Amino acid sequence: AGLAAAFGSGAMTNTIADIETSDVILVTGSNTTENHPVLSSFAKRAVRKGKTLYLIDPRRVKIADYAKKWLRPAPGTDIAWINGLMHVILKEDLHDKTFIAERTENIESVQAVVETYTPEYVQEITGIPAEDIIEVARAFATAGAATILYCMGITQHTCGTDNVKSLANLSMLCGHLGKPGGGVNPLRGQNNVQGACDMGGLPNVFTAYQPVTSDDARKKYEDAWKVTGMSATPGLPVTEMIQKAYDGELKSLYVIGENPMVSDPDLNHAKKALENLDFFVVQDIFETETTKLADVVLPAFCFAEKDGTFVNTERRIQRVRKAVEAPGQARQDWQILCDIAKKMGYDMDYDGPEEIFKEIAAVTPSYAGVTWERIEDIGIHWPCPSADHPGTPILHTAQFTRGKGMF
Repeated sequence: AGLAAAFGSGAMTNTIADIETSDVILVTGSNTTENHPVLSSFAKRAVRKGKTLYLIDPRRVKIADYAKKWLRPAPGTDIAWINGLMHVILKEDLHDKTFIAERTENIESVQAVVETYTPEYVQEITGIPAEDIIEVARAFATAGAATILYCMGITQHTCGTDNVKSLANLSMLCGHLGKPGGGVNPLRGQNNVQGACDMGGLPNVFTAYQPVTSDDARKKYEDAWKVTGMSATPGLPVTEMIQKAYDGELKSLYVIGENPMVSDPDLNHAKKALENLDFFVVQDIFETETTKLADVVLPAFCFAEKDGTFVNTERRIQRVRKAVEAPGQARQDWQILCDIAKKMGYDMDYDGPEEIFKEIAAVTPSYAGVTWERIEDIGIHWPCPSADHPGTPILHTAQFTRGKGMF
């Protein structure tokens, strides 16, 4: 949501390999080596080649071994230290004036706010020494290309969206976007989180982040699916679903491949909420803490038992191939969903994953040029709007998805 507001696209702006070409790598809110071992090797190699890495994190995670310096903010004070970096960059006239003038809007609002965030003031709030704020600000602003890597330590806060907007502000201020070695790069928490979001697995959008409130988008889907009257009202995020189940407003819930009885922040509250449902369905590959509460459990295939695609953290659409047979009564997720749709009166049917992917490409502008054959050997980065388009490893090279970047 934060990146979509700033750039018009909520995804990693550069590629994984690109990290190795950065002059300065800023890692924050990410236990990179533990959660993204393959990706972290690119950052480590960059350091071995003489590039600079700074870790800004309340915890001394393993990648600190490769950092020139570890800055330790008090938890929840991220916006303050980011504002502090921008204060120094503006005060010392290190910002990229050409990039800001040509590619962005609303810089004035940020300038007004960061005016008060002197390094000394930031030290009071965050606990980071003022001289460290100044050092990182100078290094980041004067680098030929600097990249920001962040993960759930930034996003999973009540102010997570604002944290991300602040990082976007910092990168735009220095013109580190739309070029190799730069970018604002969220590291996805699991292997297909990017793909799930791309497919509209969010309450307010269809595929490729087309808003459900858009008359044009709904018309396109109504035509494709031969239905009428699709709702323009966004759905509920998970946090609100659980609360509404607790309050008795939400009567039934269908959970696929998720274990809220482990991942929810307040498990006593989540348990009461799920027990309060009239009807609860869980579709998963094995028994979990959550299936124990379900009225119906639908056994599904795991990743190694099916064909399809994953979209990784760098927006690369890749083939997944069946390696083993599924056990027992397990079935493919899409087949389960199609059968339920039929029981509910909508005739949904496909020959297999390839036919489903053709439909995805037909209704998803950023996937329009991707075919099964084109990703047979090597994946393609979206957006790929046409069959002759090579894909887009680096986003926002000429302009932002939303036109101008929004401070």
